Amino acid sequence: MLQNFLNAWRVPDLRTKLLFTAAMLAVYRFGSYLPAPGVNSDALSNLLGDQAGVLSLLTLFSGGGLQRLSVFALGIMPYITASIILQVLTPVFPTLQQLQKEGELGQRRITQYTRYLTVALSAIQAAGYTYLFSKGSGALGGSGGNGALVNVSIRNVVLIIVTLTAGATLLMWVGELITQRGIGNGMSLLIFASILTSAPAGISAWWNGSSFEKLSLPLVVVAVIFAVVYVQEGIRKIPIQYAKRMVGRRMTSGGSTYLPLRVNMAGVIPVIFAAAIMAFPATVFQLVPSGFTRDLAGWLGYGSWAYIIGEGTLIFLFTFFYVAVIFNSIEQADNLKKYGGFIPGVRPGRPTAQYLERVLVRLTVAGALFLALVAELPTLFIKFADFSPATARALGGTSVLIVVGVAIDTMRQIESQLSMRAYKGFLR
Repeated sequence: MLQNFLNAWRVPDLRTKLLFTAAMLAVYRFGSYLPAPGVNSDALSNLLGDQAGVLSLLTLFSGGGLQRLSVFALGIMPYITASIILQVLTPVFPTLQQLQKEGELGQRRITQYTRYLTVALSAIQAAGYTYLFSKGSGALGGSGGNGALVNVSIRNVVLIIVTLTAGATLLMWVGELITQRGIGNGMSLLIFASILTSAPAGISAWWNGSSFEKLSLPLVVVAVIFAVVYVQEGIRKIPIQYAKRMVGRRMTSGGSTYLPLRVNMAGVIPVIFAAAIMAFPATVFQLVPSGFTRDLAGWLGYGSWAYIIGEGTLIFLFTFFYVAVIFNSIEQADNLKKYGGFIPGVRPGRPTAQYLERVLVRLTVAGALFLALVAELPTLFIKFADFSPATARALGGTSVLIVVGVAIDTMRQIESQLSMRAYKGFLR
């Protein structure tokens, strides 16, 4: 891994991309410490300091920005939620289906709709947070008071809502810039950076914990890292044979290769999607001033049985959904038939598509179960071992899985960039 970074640093183009990515992440971290106008950061930190429910998870994914109600307090979660909504609605509405079939132009339109929906969701979420924190600890189940807003006036409330919405929109743009001009997936890297910021507090809480916590937690983290690396690199090789054919006046020689299908083709995207979906209802229930809805928010809170079962189920379902979006077996079979390729023992065309679909379903079942178990088993272990909330947030199964998965995907992109430039040098 270190050697790949050193090799990438020697290439001027890749060095520029790495520096650009680091600069964008630095902008994100700076905005996470810049409080919105009219917010009492100390009162808000005290208000959220002992929260162990869904707000602690949202604080984790915002890189601590929510605890200060900073410019980037909403994090990248509104954009992820908007992406999920558009992907779910695409099979339902014929207009979106047609746009999806139009290639790059249609994808641009869908991306534009996602941006508009992100702004709307950011405004709604910002209004909810402003209301919640203006009520102080009374809205969070406490005795009341300790409002985090300096002046609860219409002008100040509108200013905070506009600031948080603009911050989420800017962060969406930063993520897209990292994807286009930097290294790796911008949205995943922003969440990666957010989780890493909580690592020092988690390590400190682990060091000050019990002897059992000191001995067992490193074993759990190392086991998760090993499992993620092992499964992420696992592939199923589908043999492909190419027949001889005439191209113009030349006879091309046939050959054999293979089609690599990854066991976990979806990566960590289903985990991020599931966390975003599970955080949404608990946040809404937290905002409604009712004892019943607050009980529901606690029932769906981070670390509860309902949350663990719900997140595991959503990870399993989203893995199938995301794989179906990024891999089209019919299109793959048509491409093989077009270029004279076939799978030995399988007829070209529809039988090839059915064969690829069967193999992909079996691989996806294994990958989905792996993601769900790796995300939830460490959380269950930490829950029953009675570890501190800071340790559970920073070193829980979901956090470690996202960090390791994003790191592997980023290194894979660096390796592909290096390989591409090596081929260019050979061709010259």
